[in-house]
Amino acid sequence: MPDEVAVVIPTFNEAENLSLIVSAVRELGYRLIIVDDNSPDGTGDMADRLAAGDGLISVVHRPEKQGLGPAYAEGFAAALTGSATVICQMDADFSHDPAVLPSLVKAVQEGAEAALGSRYVPGGDVPGWPLHRRLLSRWGNRYARAMLATRINDMTSGFRAYRSDVLRMLQPATCEASGYGFQVEMARRCHDAGLKVDEIPITFRDRVRGESKMHWRIALEAMWLVTAWGIRKRLRR
Repeated sequence: MPDEVAVVIPTFNEAENLSLIVSAVRELGYRLIIVDDNSPDGTGDMADRLAAGDGLISVVHRPEKQGLGPAYAEGFAAALTGSATVICQMDADFSHDPAVLPSLVKAVQEGAEAALGSRYVPGGDVPGWPLHRRLLSRWGNRYARAMLATRINDMTSGFRAYRSDVLRMLQPATCEASGYGFQVEMARRCHDAGLKVDEIPITFRDRVRGESKMHWRIALEAMWLVTAWGIRKRLRR
């Protein structure tokens, strides 16, 4: 049943995208949890209006911008209070195509404990990226795979589905990373727990509305944490 699926979307200044992404997700019949970090552009108020007209939309308001990881953790906690058996995560800016959500959900329903939308398996793509960005992303993922000794090709993907009991076991609220390193940390936890992780090919497209939230400090945090986790892993051997 579609309403056994909940989709968590964090937002900060996504007023240009919100109604469109909400419509696209709700057309699939899935529950939707929006986590807004007190966006100054009115995204939170818009989310409340959308939720007022649809009982399958809920909104989590946070007092300020506190990082992607904690936003997801709060959204997941809200999703886990409901009846959803599959919980998904995605960006609000259409870089993740909502049409792929059923494929991620299906992978979990058919036996995977987590499913990742992957740019780096056959069929995945990043159209429009310049060479330096492709190389940086590829290198970053390969570095994370090597340091953490995993076979997951796209450690940094933020387009995912988890079985709800597995997500509860992974304890996302205890993650160290607050930025995009959160994606790597959750993938690492999946690997370390011996979970069955399927990678579903996706085409990742850059946003056409609004401003990117990526910053060099976020990438630096992720790289530092990957290095620290890798060193810890080797010292425990």
